[in-house]
Amino acid sequence: FIYNWCITQPYFYSIVDYPVYAPRLPLPGETLQGDKFTTGFGGKGANQCVAAAKLGGDCHIICRIGDDDWGIKYKENLISFGIDITHAKITKGVSTGIAQISVAANGENHIVIVPGANKYLSTCDVEEAKVLVENADILISQLETPLETTYEAFKLCRGIKLLNAAPANINIVEILKYCTLLCVNEVEASMLVEFEVTISNIKHALQKLLLSGCKVAVITLGEKGAAYSSEEGESIFVPCKKVTPKDTTGAGDAFVGALAKFMVSHRDYPLHQIIGAACDVATKSVTKEGTQISFPEKYDAFNEVYKYTIL
Repeated sequence: FIYNWCITQPYFYSIVDYPVYAPRLPLPGETLQGDKFTTGFGGKGANQCVAAAKLGGDCHIICRIGDDDWGIKYKENLISFGIDITHAKITKGVSTGIAQISVAANGENHIVIVPGANKYLSTCDVEEAKVLVENADILISQLETPLETTYEAFKLCRGIKLLNAAPANINIVEILKYCTLLCVNEVEASMLVEFEVTISNIKHALQKLLLSGCKVAVITLGEKGAAYSSEEGESIFVPCKKVTPKDTTGAGDAFVGALAKFMVSHRDYPLHQIIGAACDVATKSVTKEGTQISFPEKYDAFNEVYKYTIL
């Protein structure tokens, strides 16, 4: 989406969520009776765009959606959050992407996605939005769309380039050369650095990620918080507040969307405070069921000083 003055994410993964809630996650081969079934709007990029918009960001989006009923509804959903959909394109003969989500009572989840129209986002789509991409204050991308599309957008953008490298993909070396900030979770970080990332070795993992070419590396740690390191060499851990989660689906997207919004709207703040505020937004989101509907709206996240520890 693109947040001029605020955020730009010129492309995203638009997906319809099919969450199933059950006491626990099923074992392989097991049939388990659930408690509830709902539908909702998701996709990492779309979620991040909505999270930023609900915090007051002026967001634009470049995407591909299917020529089905869900595609029409998805456009209406984005408009309802005030997101500019000028570059949200319908792909004929292709379905909108979907995600089957199993959510346990403790908030844990398993997700299977079918990308649908998202696979058709191309460099031509980026070229059509060239002026928007070039002049965006911040551009956000994930790895759910073709790598060459992300690469082209990052080369064009003159602002901050934030890459949420999810799903993990080791073939992103060229993209990282243009990346301002790389954000991954523990699993994704482990794939990129080629060893299991834990709290005890996270400083080493951050330093290895920086060697890939990005200026700032952030590793999210779920309910524990997040850690980051920059070219200046300092590594910092920022904890999350303790809450009882209802549904952790989309928490990482809430974090990324908030991080992007605050990096522009609060650009004079220390990064550990911006990350602390983003952690706060993500923490708020897990206390409610659903994805986009759980993200806090116009939430004043900077009404306190966030704790941090130098690693």
